[in-house]
Amino acid sequence: MNFSSMEYFTVLAQERNFTRAAQRLHITQQSLSSHIAGMEKELGSQLLVRRVPLELTYAGEVMLRYATSFQKLQNEMQREFCDISREQKGILRVGAASTRGQMILPKTIALFQESYPNISVELTEGSNSELHQKLLKGTIDLAIADFPEKLPGISLTDFYREENVLMIEKGLFAKCFTSGAEECKRRLLAGEYSVLKEFPYVLGGIEDIDGRIGRDILRRAGVDNPIITAVSHNVGMLLRLSLYGVGACISPQKIVRSVVSPQQMDSVWLFPLGAETGSCIQFGYQAQSYQWSVIEKFILCAKDVV
Repeated sequence: MNFSSMEYFTVLAQERNFTRAAQRLHITQQSLSSHIAGMEKELGSQLLVRRVPLELTYAGEVMLRYATSFQKLQNEMQREFCDISREQKGILRVGAASTRGQMILPKTIALFQESYPNISVELTEGSNSELHQKLLKGTIDLAIADFPEKLPGISLTDFYREENVLMIEKGLFAKCFTSGAEECKRRLLAGEYSVLKEFPYVLGGIEDIDGRIGRDILRRAGVDNPIITAVSHNVGMLLRLSLYGVGACISPQKIVRSVVSPQQMDSVWLFPLGAETGSCIQFGYQAQSYQWSVIEKFILCAKDVV
């Protein structure tokens, strides 16, 4: 048995399907099946219950634990020797939410590859909770996300703090307040958020940072059942819907500035929602006995960009 055996079994355990696992490994399904059968013969134990989807036996669960541990050590070893030899090459897998990634990553990757031209950056988009799970499973090396709770085995480095704003198209604002619009603006700017109950909203999903924070802001303002006209995991989409007057949008100010053009900004009102509604964006990566210098360099480049 060798490191390839560990990789084959780990991928198969993740996919629970021979066809998909073989495609990921770039080998034939027959070759993968024969390889797993050879492992079972060598170990003297059945690793899989061959049904759809595949299930791991108790022996398979034990094998997965060892295979995951061996793969982690192999990965650390390869990366440490890359640092020793100073011949950095390979793939750095980075995850971020779609709009935040578009705001941060193009300049970051361009700056990063000035120092590491032989490192390919593989990008993954996902919601906050999806990125957490991918990081825990080891399918990404670095996540740029909000970490409201400590994850086991994950190290965190602070990136920047996002302050949230309420964006509402001026026509929709006038429609919601046929009289007293100026008074409503004054109250919002003064932090009197009880007027938020008058608006329809476009919101992120409850597993998204902006969706969770938006609902929390509304709840604290006494809006337990907001009028929601659209829901999306993509905050860029929500901001564009808001520009068309579909609903008010609660979003990080940095993302508003990156998505909404100066010309479009003339058509909306922006109201700050206070420092207490903000969130800390952090880098998350698996805690390891040896940390690849490439990850540290990517973090420094991202900080320089932001």
